[in-house]
Amino acid sequence: MTKIDWYILKKFLGTFFYAIMILTVISVVIDITEKIDDFISHHLSVSYIITHYYIGFIPHIVALLFPLFIFIAVIFFTSKMAYRLEIMAILSSGVSFHRFLRAYWIGGILLAVLLCIANQTVIPRANRVRTKFESEFVDNDKKDNILTNIHMRVDSLSYVTMNNFYTANEYASGFTLEEIRGQRLLSKLESTSISWDSTKKVWKTGRAVIRYLNGDALKVRTIADTTLKMNLSPKDLLTNTDAKESMTTPELNRYISRQVLRGSGGLNYLYVEKYRRIASAFAVIILTFIGAIIASRKVRGGSGLHLALGIVISAVYILFMQFSTTFSVKGNLSPLLAVWIPNFVFAGVAIWLYKRAPK
Repeated sequence: MTKIDWYILKKFLGTFFYAIMILTVISVVIDITEKIDDFISHHLSVSYIITHYYIGFIPHIVALLFPLFIFIAVIFFTSKMAYRLEIMAILSSGVSFHRFLRAYWIGGILLAVLLCIANQTVIPRANRVRTKFESEFVDNDKKDNILTNIHMRVDSLSYVTMNNFYTANEYASGFTLEEIRGQRLLSKLESTSISWDSTKKVWKTGRAVIRYLNGDALKVRTIADTTLKMNLSPKDLLTNTDAKESMTTPELNRYISRQVLRGSGGLNYLYVEKYRRIASAFAVIILTFIGAIIASRKVRGGSGLHLALGIVISAVYILFMQFSTTFSVKGNLSPLLAVWIPNFVFAGVAIWLYKRAPK
């Protein structure tokens, strides 16, 4: 690392953290104006709002735009250097363009590692704080949604069926619990209703009929009610696409394993979230590289033209990501491929720009 490398790296990190600080302040102000009525109606103190909401909201908004603001920060300070002929002086002194980009590589990798680590644990925990607050004080209108025709595998032997599940009072009608080993039915419990006891964390049935099968022998037993302790809760019945953002990566992996065991379908949105946490970190490196190449050349439009070009490229990147993940969640596109397609495309763009850049 030479003095020039340190000079570029300090400008890189300084510009980025300054930009992200400005973004955070603007985002918080806008969010306050949108939720001020909810804060007042619930008589929440400033300290409570900060410690129970904004401590989770700020990491969420920073992580959301982290790669794009790195891109804009790189373009901004690099175009300033190009306009002041600093880059021309560096290259004229005998430093190769490849060598000139070393500080950008170092800065991009440092920030990519920071984002990758934060995506695994810090950001999900922050989202947990944010979503809990919003569910209690902002989106606290509890609606009675009805889920129909639920078929789910509970464990290696047990399968559950519910005709209707009412989310508001956590009650289901037309309940069946079957134990199956291989192709053989061992027992079958049928009840007209079942409800969730949130205190004891168990399910309670109404009048139930239990059939036991042992070879050709059939034994039928009728009971007034019973308590079932299953590896199943009402949350497992809900396809909550927001909950995935509140799980740390180990928790998300365990949740995916449980859902696969239960035979749940439509899990691509979970895999997309899992792979996105690493892919977004690599996007930081790619966008840093593209920004440095674009802004290192002095043009007549100066920083304004570079920033406009950066915003356009950022918008294209977001569109690529949105389209590819939508095709995965709603279609048959592989989740791993969906989150990496924008990176592959922009990595190709970066290589093409590097070959054409004046050196």
